[in-house]
Amino acid sequence: MNSHQLFRRSRTRLALWYALVMGAILSLSGLGMYRSLVQSNWAAMEREMESIAGTLHDSLEPMLPASEDPTAVLRRILPELCLAGQPCNTSPTLIQRHTTGISDRSIYYIRLFDHSGKLLAFSPNQPPSLPKTLNRSPWQTFHAANGVRYHQFTTILHSAYANHQANEPSSQLSWGYLQIGRTLATFDAETKRIQWILVIGFPIALLLVGFSSWWLSGLAMQPIYQSYQQQQQFIANAAHELRSPLASLLATVEAILRLPPTNQHNIPVMLQTVERQGRRLSHLIADLLFLTSLEQNSSPKPFQPCCLNDLISDLTEEFLELATIADIHLTHQIPNHDVYVLGNESQLYRLVSNLIANAIQYTTLGGSVMVSLEQRDRTAVIAVKDTGIGIPTEQQGRVFDRFYRVDGDRSRKTGGTGLGLAIAQAIAQKHQAILKVESQVGQGSIFTLEIAIVNN
Repeated sequence: MNSHQLFRRSRTRLALWYALVMGAILSLSGLGMYRSLVQSNWAAMEREMESIAGTLHDSLEPMLPASEDPTAVLRRILPELCLAGQPCNTSPTLIQRHTTGISDRSIYYIRLFDHSGKLLAFSPNQPPSLPKTLNRSPWQTFHAANGVRYHQFTTILHSAYANHQANEPSSQLSWGYLQIGRTLATFDAETKRIQWILVIGFPIALLLVGFSSWWLSGLAMQPIYQSYQQQQQFIANAAHELRSPLASLLATVEAILRLPPTNQHNIPVMLQTVERQGRRLSHLIADLLFLTSLEQNSSPKPFQPCCLNDLISDLTEEFLELATIADIHLTHQIPNHDVYVLGNESQLYRLVSNLIANAIQYTTLGGSVMVSLEQRDRTAVIAVKDTGIGIPTEQQGRVFDRFYRVDGDRSRKTGGTGLGLAIAQAIAQKHQAILKVESQVGQGSIFTLEIAIVNN
């Protein structure tokens, strides 16, 4: 399986898991919202029914004497209601329609019972086939013969006379019972509408989650894929860099083993080649280990104040002989006052050393390299300027990559590993410094390091 198929499969799995998790969250959220809406509507409906029942009770209580015929009293008080066993007036006047105080008589109905549970009066619009006996449960929900659901509330109806008879038995304290009911058609229609919204909206939401999960998984996998590609490129470059000296070393060893006894005087020269290739391998491995330790931040040594003036002076003196041999004029320029930064002195030494070595390596005979230090506000600026071959604009963004060389043939001849600028960049990042390059082909390059200074 190639890397493209591997990452495509990983992206698919990540997208599926994301879609499953989001689908589960949406399902639970939708179910919770649905139950919350239904329960809140149900509670609001019951509160409204209790309020209407309380209003009717307070209106009827002062007008319900205990000694008078209840049928005659109800006919005067509630002319809109139908009396049990008598013809029902289904066309009440405007005054009669407002007697009971119920706003919508197409939804609500009223039933009145005496204290023994006998039906006395009822609304003309009550559900068909309702029992004439009283169910004393406070709340009831039932299906009528026409299939419509109803919900009703039953409360005790007191009279003004009963309120003054505190010593009467509890069965005589109530005048009767008031029953308020309503159709659940509007409630069921609203519930059905919410269900349809969920049924239609949930698949659409899942579809959007599926597309977004595929897009987000691609974004999540992109840096991993790039890291994997860089790792593969690094392995290929490292293998290429190791193969050349190893091949040369093995060829030299084989040549030594095949030398006839008469040519033993050539062995020291060939052993020098083996030593040179071995040192090259050792330097390459050391650079790789050092770069890995920088990236993993495995050095527990704390930062300390470092004097950049001394660092640049020492490095200029160290590279002076190499520059003289290469016929390159190496100079430095530092301020009169000391400039201190907080960092690891050996790593900063390695950083500037790599920049100077790189400048000398790519500067032609008779050229010059200038190392300067200056302070700009709270920032120390180290610049390494050369008059070398320069770097093309399209390659300046890659000079800090591992094993990258502007002139590969020349680097290998001078023994470069292609890790110097990568190590310098890693050290700069560890010290929260900025390392950048400006260059023109044929006119040289300027590598600039900007790092915060510290008072000493």
